[in-house]
Amino acid sequence: MLQKSAKYILFLSVLFLASCAKRGSITGGLKDTLAPVLKNSLPKNFSTQFKGNEIKLTFDEYIKLKNINKQLVVSPPMKNEPIITPTTASKYISIKIKDTLLPNTTYSFNFGQSIADNNEGNPYNQFKYVFSTGEYIDSLTIGGRIKDAYDKEVTNFVSIMLYEVNENYTDSIIYKEAPRYITNTLDSLKTFRLENLKAGKYLLVALKDLNNNNKFNPKEEKIGFIKQPITIPNDTVFELELFQEKLPLKAYKPVQVSGNRILVGYDGTQDFKKNRPKIVLKNNDEILETIVTQFPKKDSLQVWYKSVKADSLQMEISTADYQKNYSFKIKNQKKDSLNVRALQSGGLNFRDRFTLESETPLVKFDSTKIKIINKDSVSVKYTTEYDAFNQRLYFDFKKEPLEKYSVTLLPNALTDFYEKQNDTLLYQLTTKELADYSNLTVTLQNVKRFPLIIELTNAKGDVIASEYSEGKTSVEFGLLQPDLLWLRAIYDDNKNGVWDSGNFMEKRQAEEVIYSSKGLESIRANWDPIENFDLSMPYVPETKKKVEKKKQDPAKKKKRSSRSSIF
Repeated sequence: MLQKSAKYILFLSVLFLASCAKRGSITGGLKDTLAPVLKNSLPKNFSTQFKGNEIKLTFDEYIKLKNINKQLVVSPPMKNEPIITPTTASKYISIKIKDTLLPNTTYSFNFGQSIADNNEGNPYNQFKYVFSTGEYIDSLTIGGRIKDAYDKEVTNFVSIMLYEVNENYTDSIIYKEAPRYITNTLDSLKTFRLENLKAGKYLLVALKDLNNNNKFNPKEEKIGFIKQPITIPNDTVFELELFQEKLPLKAYKPVQVSGNRILVGYDGTQDFKKNRPKIVLKNNDEILETIVTQFPKKDSLQVWYKSVKADSLQMEISTADYQKNYSFKIKNQKKDSLNVRALQSGGLNFRDRFTLESETPLVKFDSTKIKIINKDSVSVKYTTEYDAFNQRLYFDFKKEPLEKYSVTLLPNALTDFYEKQNDTLLYQLTTKELADYSNLTVTLQNVKRFPLIIELTNAKGDVIASEYSEGKTSVEFGLLQPDLLWLRAIYDDNKNGVWDSGNFMEKRQAEEVIYSSKGLESIRANWDPIENFDLSMPYVPETKKKVEKKKQDPAKKKKRSSRSSIF
């Protein structure tokens, strides 16, 4: 009996020791999702009669600063930026003021999302430290929203500024001086709120301030403004539309880029189809024969000239209200040669024109050496149009569904400015069946005025199709490729057929643009949708929203007779 008891006790002892030796894992508890908390500040937040030059903020845990240069907004702006330390993890922040503070003024430091806890990165969202150099804290506010005057989505980090309208105010203040008050939309907001304001009369401006100097540079930056000064207090919800001003022409010194081509850079958004500058190229007193074209996708003009023996040339560039003269050296360089390429390869959509683009400008076309035949070897009638400024040759012909076309240009069909001619060129094209396309009818609702430009754009903003309405409220877009498209309406107030930007000094806003409230998901193969476009219900940008094309469920695919509306 004793022997059995001893064995039992020994078994329990071994079991106990084994359980003690068993290893376990430490879970570490729940993940920290709480933002840091300000424990105290010196001087206290919302202090008055502020006279110091340093502020110390102490938090309940270790924090780190993220993108402080972009996130911190000081209002009113300071000429000398305050020094924020430390840059490493710490429980406190020191703000050293390097500026002379204005008397009787309320200052605010909005840290945006730059303060976050050191471990998990939880931000102390929109933390503000406020003080006044006077006897009280200014407490008035205004708010509103921003949008882009032309693009569907508005950019981020937009500054909203208030300039005091007093006896010293002039319109040029936005180019020369910092504003009285400022805030910023930072990286996600489309709305704004200016706080701690003093009662008064102000100019309200929005600015995409690319160089962060709180001044307007019309060459590069977008601006939006309220035409008339506003009075604070004010409970209006203001809307500011950003636009890039169309600047007058400014040409730069010509640069030789080949043995027969000179590049002239320019500033300004120019419509050279309607107002092209006159360019005269000279070799001393001799005027040289030239052709001027657009350099693709660049703000530069190409001046083509024939070989000349000279060390330097002179160029005169002029418009009705602009003139500039240049003299520049030239060298013996390799010349550009004739090279032709097709913009379409293989497939040709019904809405497209078959297009050839040449490396050098063309001057002669021999239609007897150009043929288009179908798959049955039957000749197809065509017409051509040459866009000399963009060096493009367009072919127009009646396209049939499920057809194959061969476009042949025999030798010497094309002659360029330098009397060079093409070798044989052959292009093969095919078309789809009509059921692969969609035909859209758009019914316009709540139109305020005419004329209107109605455009279909893709997600990138490229114009897919356009129609002009001087009074009709129904427009049609035929033979569209399936895609997620957007409707855009432009109130063409000056009746010139294009969208026109605004101008701050002229106090002129950009022409009004309205996007459909949603993308058109009905542009599908073998569909003829009818869509209502209510111009009183425009698209409203959402914070960091991505527009994605939805996949169609094959089981739900409808036939050509379908009619739909998403508005």
